[in-house]
Amino acid sequence: MQKDPAQTAKRTNWRPWLMVGLSFLALALTYSTRATFGLVMPLLEEELNWTRSFTSGIAATALMMTAILAPLAGRLVDRQGARAVTLLGMAFLAAGCFLIAVTSHPWAFMLAFGGIAATGFGLVAVHVVSAAVEQEFDSNQGLATGIATSGASAGQLLVVPLLALLMASYDWRLAFVALGLVTLVMMLCVRRWFPGGTGPSGQAKVEGDTQTSLAQDTWSILRMPPFQILFWSYFLCGYTTTGVIETHFLPYASFCGFGPIPSATAYGLLSAINLLGMILVGWLTDHVNRPLLLGGIYLIRGLTFILLMQVGTDLETLLFFAVVFGLVDYSTTPVTASLVASHIGIRVMGLAFGLISAGHQVGAAFGAYFGGVLFDLYARYDWVWWSSLWLAVLAGAMVLLLRDEPRTVAVVS
Repeated sequence: MQKDPAQTAKRTNWRPWLMVGLSFLALALTYSTRATFGLVMPLLEEELNWTRSFTSGIAATALMMTAILAPLAGRLVDRQGARAVTLLGMAFLAAGCFLIAVTSHPWAFMLAFGGIAATGFGLVAVHVVSAAVEQEFDSNQGLATGIATSGASAGQLLVVPLLALLMASYDWRLAFVALGLVTLVMMLCVRRWFPGGTGPSGQAKVEGDTQTSLAQDTWSILRMPPFQILFWSYFLCGYTTTGVIETHFLPYASFCGFGPIPSATAYGLLSAINLLGMILVGWLTDHVNRPLLLGGIYLIRGLTFILLMQVGTDLETLLFFAVVFGLVDYSTTPVTASLVASHIGIRVMGLAFGLISAGHQVGAAFGAYFGGVLFDLYARYDWVWWSSLWLAVLAGAMVLLLRDEPRTVAVVS
């Protein structure tokens, strides 16, 4: 007796959304772990007598590692699907968390966070999830990408404040042990329910030549003007978000006189609005002119740094900044992913978005490291915020050069 195709489709159409949910949780865990380092930085400097330049260097090293891994992770998604990449990344993340919890040696800490855990950051990343969603969905890609990638900020809404409470009550090392244990549990869920392979239910989806070499595909991508625009704008995006905000927002709040709990609460609020912003922009990506949308996000983001410089000791201003910046923080992800898919191609989207994400992480490394250096030199953050303002405006001007082309491009020539 043959199965009714309609019934089979009805039973399996939940699988793409299950992947969205698991991706949401995986990114929530990974990005919360990365953000926790900003919360721990002042504690490390006080307990272990490390300088702000050294701790910023650890953050920058982690970001450079994710930049190196981003194209490789994207290529693996194009060829093997996201499940294998996600499982491998979470294994590195758990190992890094456990090693961080048991070491006080500066270079061992550098290896644990900047090497081992950072490998997990590079493999469990928004470009991996974005490529998987574009492969899995035939419609509503923007909304699905926005929901899945919003996990990068959503986990920080609850996890970072909870970790702050754990550190205040016990010890920062226990926080990393807890993160490692939760990562192991999450691996079991991904192994059980995340679809393998590429395309719907692990089947190949995109058409075209899948036998081209990495060098051939990379060269084809690099020659495309849209890639250059998206790469350099995302480079500047990394400086103005992951680099200066994710690394230095919590230390800056501490510098302004706020304690760990109000600082983490503000960061959690930023993450909550981040979630709403990503989902909203994901929906808008399916309905409006995407270059105008992305350019507007960058321009608004630049203006928020003026507000950040006015915080002083006013908690209300800090919280207001968190709300406004949250709307234009990670919300660049779904619209950038959509532009990569339409202007460069679905078949090589993992590689292309991986290269662009590598640029993002290199820009973030510059922001993280030089933010610490400038603070050590001038004992204030003004130069960091001014540079971020003008770089965000420049990124917005760049993406306005793109045209809103149809979203049906499947190959690169």
